Amino acid sequence: MKISYSELDNNINLIKLSGELDMIGTGEIETKFVGYCAGEKVRVVVDLSEVTFLASIGIRLLILTAKSLATRGGKMVLLNPTPDVYNVLDMTGVPEIIPIHSTFESAEAVLIAA
Repeated sequence: MKISYSELDNNINLIKLSGELDMIGTGEIETKFVGYCAGEKVRVVVDLSEVTFLASIGIRLLILTAKSLATRGGKMVLLNPTPDVYNVLDMTGVPEIIPIHSTFESAEAVLIAA
């Protein structure tokens, strides 16, 4: 599992994940992922376009981090998951907790409005 991070305009953090978000992959990136989401009023876009597999432990990481962000005045949105990953997210009710967007522009607009 690979993770990359960049700080964008409008105080938005972009986290790009690549690979399988299974038990091994989640373990490889969890500490960095949570660290990139630390702080007050942090706005995060998580790019899932290169995630090929999503297990329950990966869903847990996303949901717990999103809820933690919310308690600190922040917000997370998910960007452009592959169809297979989107189906897993949808079946498990993640869109009710973390918004999913197909374009960066729509994700950014939601974060700026928050």
